[in-house]
Amino acid sequence: MTRRLGGGSLVIATHNEGKLKEISALLGPYGLKCISAGSLGLPEPPETGTTFVENALIKARAAAEASGLAALADDSGLSVDALGGRPGVYTADWAERQWFEGSPGRDWYMAMGKVEGMLQQLGPDTDRSAAFHCVLALAWPDGEHAVYEGQCPGALTWPPRGEMGFGYDPVFVPSTRDGSETFAEIAPSEKHAISHRADAFAKMVADQFGA
Repeated sequence: MTRRLGGGSLVIATHNEGKLKEISALLGPYGLKCISAGSLGLPEPPETGTTFVENALIKARAAAEASGLAALADDSGLSVDALGGRPGVYTADWAERQWFEGSPGRDWYMAMGKVEGMLQQLGPDTDRSAAFHCVLALAWPDGEHAVYEGQCPGALTWPPRGEMGFGYDPVFVPSTRDGSETFAEIAPSEKHAISHRADAFAKMVADQFGA
């Protein structure tokens, strides 16, 4: 049986207050007080893993060991079948500007264009199947851990459409919903209900707080 979280504090291994707020809303009903690694002054460990699971565990374990509390981390990204699963764990890296491409930051249009360019090089009949993945890793200070994997299958389209998403959302059409709208064209509440993160959280909640 998977070890279960008790009440009390749970460290969310992030320095992003938006992510902390989102996760707090999801876990608040289960008696957990979520605090961010950033608010505790914990450093962000290098994400040296080659899979979503490895990177999520690296972050969760580092936060649990440094804080002495149970910790939750996530790692997510896009995998494209025809590209051998890329960009995968390098999903965000593909959007990083190089020194000659302007000010530091992420250019998601550039990243979407890179994916599209590689698909077009493979020919007009190339399989455009893709999926968003999310891995949630729970870790305790004594080393015990649990992992929950979620995904949202779909296909890529071009050109980008929609203004409501972020990242690769404007080129991703989920297959878990009828229609041809991209993630960036549907209401955020609708997206969150079918997303890879929702799938992973549903599995975690069922395992941790189910009967």
